[in-house]
Amino acid sequence: MTRAMYMSKLYAPTLKEDPADAELASHRLLLRAGMIRKEAAGLYSYLPLAWRSIRKIENIVRDEMDAAGAQELMMPIMVDAELWRESGRIDAYGKELVRFDDRHGREFVLGPTHEETVTALVRNELRSYKQLPVNLYHIQDKFRDEFRPRFGLMRGREFIMKDAYSFSATQESLQEEYDKMKQAYANICERCYIKALPVVADSGEIGGDTSVEYMALADAGEASLVYCDDCGFAADDEAASTKVVVTEGPGDGTLTKVETPGMGTIEAVAKFFGFPENGTRKSLALIDAEGKPVVAIVPGDHELNDCKAEHVFGKGYRMMTDEELQTYGLHKGFIGPVNLPEGIRLVCDESLRESKQWACGANEVDYHFTGACPERDFTVDEWADLVTVVAGDPCPHCGKPLSAARGIEVSQVFQLGTKYSEAMGATFMDEDGKEKPLIMGCYGVGVSRSLAAVVEQHNDEHGIVWPVSVAPYEVAVIPLDPKKEECSTVCEQIVDGLCAEGIEVVVDDRDERPGFKFADNDLMGFPYQVVLGKRGLKDGTVELKDRATGEREDVAIDEVVAKVAELVKAARR
Repeated sequence: MTRAMYMSKLYAPTLKEDPADAELASHRLLLRAGMIRKEAAGLYSYLPLAWRSIRKIENIVRDEMDAAGAQELMMPIMVDAELWRESGRIDAYGKELVRFDDRHGREFVLGPTHEETVTALVRNELRSYKQLPVNLYHIQDKFRDEFRPRFGLMRGREFIMKDAYSFSATQESLQEEYDKMKQAYANICERCYIKALPVVADSGEIGGDTSVEYMALADAGEASLVYCDDCGFAADDEAASTKVVVTEGPGDGTLTKVETPGMGTIEAVAKFFGFPENGTRKSLALIDAEGKPVVAIVPGDHELNDCKAEHVFGKGYRMMTDEELQTYGLHKGFIGPVNLPEGIRLVCDESLRESKQWACGANEVDYHFTGACPERDFTVDEWADLVTVVAGDPCPHCGKPLSAARGIEVSQVFQLGTKYSEAMGATFMDEDGKEKPLIMGCYGVGVSRSLAAVVEQHNDEHGIVWPVSVAPYEVAVIPLDPKKEECSTVCEQIVDGLCAEGIEVVVDDRDERPGFKFADNDLMGFPYQVVLGKRGLKDGTVELKDRATGEREDVAIDEVVAKVAELVKAARR
């Protein structure tokens, strides 16, 4: 039998006004509903209501992970820095990785993720193919020192994550584990009532060659994605790749220098030639991670994708400063591939490879070329996928126009392969008697981020609208006159009946005006409300409100427990 919580004792300090620094609905509503409080930039305390929902999400995750054959353990958040040196990530990860020395002078890091820890954990234990596969997971606080933490729980420095790691003897076995995790993650999203798309993703600092993330669709999401309504393809803009359709530039195919005074933007050049921006070529002057000059060229109507550029130019590449442009003999707004100064690497987007008639800068102030042709008029050092795919570009699978949306990354699966096991000497004896590196997968669920994603997708002008499966309490019983004996007696009867049915109940027994109670309960978003009013009690009824639909109905007092129990149990997942 469950026990009811009474609001007169509940620690849930609600706010009447929206906090000034809260931009997203989830951030604003979780603060206003008394569920989280900011301690410092990117650091939040979870108050009792939010913590109940967090634990429900965790239990859904546990249920699905256990059903998929994974085993739960717990690893420390402090990680020996030597493990990160073994993997080669200690410098590559960047300033987001917090490092510190203990009192003995030993260096540690705060784990933003635990590939190194778990690899070191198993490398002396999983020694035979007969022990494989194994999938281990834990649910833990993580820390990543974000440069600009924002959006509440969406991008905090401290966050709760479930991370799992699989170890296999063969690629086929890894694929089986990977597929099981993908299905488990789809189930988790469904049970949390998160509408999410599985999208092709970039593996980032985790590494590996194959990755899919589950993106909760939300207008305020921090990530951009493209998807195809026809074939179901979806990818985030860091990983989406397609053959962007480009048009040939103006002119007759002859290299012609045209005076374009003051026209240093794609928009101005396209307007001058009377051509779409897609018929122009955008040149970007960069300094790569090794400090060397590069000119990257993309279609005029597309942008350089930062993540893809990092793969080509190295993490830490940047745009040239005005001083560097002058040093290398380049002119902002008029840079192009023809007559490019010596010593500058030229990298062009793959979509331009077949184009033979470019409109581009002439590397001379106030001049552009038309009819520039690769190989004839200039040499490309490298062709690469550089652009951010946008709505209207062709789907790489079926060719139909892609649509665009924004989303919140709530989980991601990776095929790591042998990246960590080879670097850290984690091997096993295969059935052929040979030592081989363990083949790894990595699978993460943002638990605290999932809480925010639920709120982003389930809210209205009055507050949060919790799905039953993750609601802090399933039913709010609201006696409008709790001091009157008749009201308190019926209230106790209903509460006891609901608790006996295993329903999670919060009772608004506060001595407040009805309007205040209604507003607070709508803000907190409990799925069902049972309202005990003077007129209804006189008629032997109470009002039952469905928070999601706003529908209300009068239900006989002796029938309300059974009806609410039926509704709640049907909605649980």
